[in-house]
Amino acid sequence: MTYADSVYINGRIITMDAAFGIASFVAVTGDVITAVGIDDVAAHIGPDTVVIDLAGNTVLPGINDSHLHGIAFGLDTPPLSLDVTYPTVQSIADVVAAVKAAVDAAPEGEWIIGTGWDEGYLDECRGEAGRSPTRWDLDAVSAHNPVFLQDFSRHTSWVNSAALRLVGVDENTVVPEGGRAVRNAEGELTGIFMEGAQSLVQAGLPLLDDARREKAARSAIASLQREGITSFTDPALGPGGESLAGGAMGSGGLATYAKLAAADELGIRVSVLLLPCGMSGTAEEFAENLAGIEPPAGPDSRMFRVLGVKVFADGVPLSKTSWMHEEYVGGGCGSLCVGGETDERRVEEVTEMIRRGHIEGYQVGVHVTGDRAIDTVAAALIAAQRDHPRPDPRHYLIHGDFISRETLDRLAEAGIGVNMNPTIKWTIADLEPEFVGTERAAYEFPYRSAVDSGVRLMSSSDAPVTMPSWRQGLSTMILRESKASRAVSGPDQTISLEQALRTYTIDAAWQDFAEDWKGSIEVGKVADLTVIEGDLLTVDPHDIPAMAVLRTVVGGTAVYERAQQ
Repeated sequence: MTYADSVYINGRIITMDAAFGIASFVAVTGDVITAVGIDDVAAHIGPDTVVIDLAGNTVLPGINDSHLHGIAFGLDTPPLSLDVTYPTVQSIADVVAAVKAAVDAAPEGEWIIGTGWDEGYLDECRGEAGRSPTRWDLDAVSAHNPVFLQDFSRHTSWVNSAALRLVGVDENTVVPEGGRAVRNAEGELTGIFMEGAQSLVQAGLPLLDDARREKAARSAIASLQREGITSFTDPALGPGGESLAGGAMGSGGLATYAKLAAADELGIRVSVLLLPCGMSGTAEEFAENLAGIEPPAGPDSRMFRVLGVKVFADGVPLSKTSWMHEEYVGGGCGSLCVGGETDERRVEEVTEMIRRGHIEGYQVGVHVTGDRAIDTVAAALIAAQRDHPRPDPRHYLIHGDFISRETLDRLAEAGIGVNMNPTIKWTIADLEPEFVGTERAAYEFPYRSAVDSGVRLMSSSDAPVTMPSWRQGLSTMILRESKASRAVSGPDQTISLEQALRTYTIDAAWQDFAEDWKGSIEVGKVADLTVIEGDLLTVDPHDIPAMAVLRTVVGGTAVYERAQQ
């Protein structure tokens, strides 16, 4: 008889199979699950079998964060980036102090680069008398070191005057269509750049070399393994990302992942969307660049593979750059971010990008947040599938903040998915009413409506926009609580623990075309497992974020184990 290499016993094993089965043991041989059950464990244990006593803790299928920027996450978090996230900084003064400390430790002229500030959580920006950050705040402590600080959403950049001088940007510089360079009442640039306008200042950042890119990737993967994550999708790598996130979204990232995969040093499963052009690109640029990309492949397609292409349709609500049917508080509806002088022209451009990605045989993932932009993208995806039929393309919307129930129904019928972000909901729920009003803010990321529609639904962190804490994501989907006030936002959009777990496991595997071999704990599937402390089935949802990850297993191999306390 063949015995298992390892057996996990005495635990709550949530299989995520169709019946939401609960087992007490799982056996692993090689990289495959060979048995799942309740009371016949002894038959699988031989003299060399490693037995792991779970002591009542929980085992889940390996968690799949199906939309996060891996290399950018590594580059934008310590030790590779200055931490200006909330609650580390809670005011403009805090940011300035952090920049001063970095300047004091750096040679004159060296770039100071940081990530994660959030205007909604900076004291000076709040209330009727609030103001936005400016370059002059940073100039006070960094006259000779250029400073580049990107916000948590990666849709807004804050720089100082030294940075503007270095990149040659002034009041006469032409801003890319779809982007915005903020000016004061006197017409001076304030140092705040949004959407595609960020490229004006990002172009001057130090080039990300191969060694630093690999260091960022390894740092990110180690962090994800500690979080219990066994798979992720890096959703934007290619020529359109050369000036985004310090170059972390450029084509070099493809080579970095491929190199690690070839050396069998990934330790995590990586899927990729190509990024042919950036936020203000055109359909012509998209098609030309896509034709020039030769997607790399690793020795094991289950560890690394390119699945699709990424399209940027609009911006984000907190910048008022999501394209909305109804005006924001204070006016304006935003717009699509692609090139084009009119709404009609921009619709044509994004529609053609989607069509081109589809006919070239790629899965298409579209960043889209505003309801008007969502309706535009949904129509384009459905039209592409209708006019150019091909089997099971599995296109999906990325974010889909304000997607209507009617559009969800249309997507469900067309087999198009939606990838939502509960940790973003948790982060911005207290801020959103100021921009879109109370009713729309409560509705944002409508998980209940999505589940009821039958659409294929995935969840992700969009790291480094938020930290990749899927436990916080579960809690948020169940409770709809906010980060700062803990107020409940839109309880009618809550879903159950089982439904929430599926968005990080078996439905995320669907996005990867991989539900047949991962995403649940079933015989014959790969042994990707996440072990957490406590009983997830009985814990108060408020306490889920504090549940520690004890072990992360990829293909039967433990890639992370928490040190004994």
